Amino acid sequence: MNEGTAILGPMIALVIWSTIMWFWMYATRLPAMGKVEGLDAANMVGGKGSDLDKVLPPKIQWIAHNYNHLMEQPTLFYALCAALAIIGAGSGLNLTLAWAYVGIRVVHSLIQALVNRVVIRFAIFFISGLVLIWLTINTALIVFA
Repeated sequence: MNEGTAILGPMIALVIWSTIMWFWMYATRLPAMGKVEGLDAANMVGGKGSDLDKVLPPKIQWIAHNYNHLMEQPTLFYALCAALAIIGAGSGLNLTLAWAYVGIRVVHSLIQALVNRVVIRFAIFFISGLVLIWLTINTALIVFA
């Protein structure tokens, strides 16, 4: 990998983290579903994951909610990283910002999945958003220069 495509590292790291959260979600959610009286997952038709908020303990659903969050804002991160790699600008400050974003999102996941203090979770999410905006501005300045 050359210096300009080094940004693929944090991109793949966040994909790996999202996969870890996916496994954690199912490792906790499926056993919890098996304990709900009258819930027959094998014969369920329709519905969505959020329907389980009504029947599963909140701590179980926190993990699922975080997994869903990892499918939202980080899609912008993936697009930026891909663009920066394509134009060969995925090193230096952009690489540092990308790693910072990944680290902050991991911290956000752990806070949401383990303690879910909204004020802390929001602060961490807000910081990750600022890092993403900075990365967006850097990318736009390169692309539109």
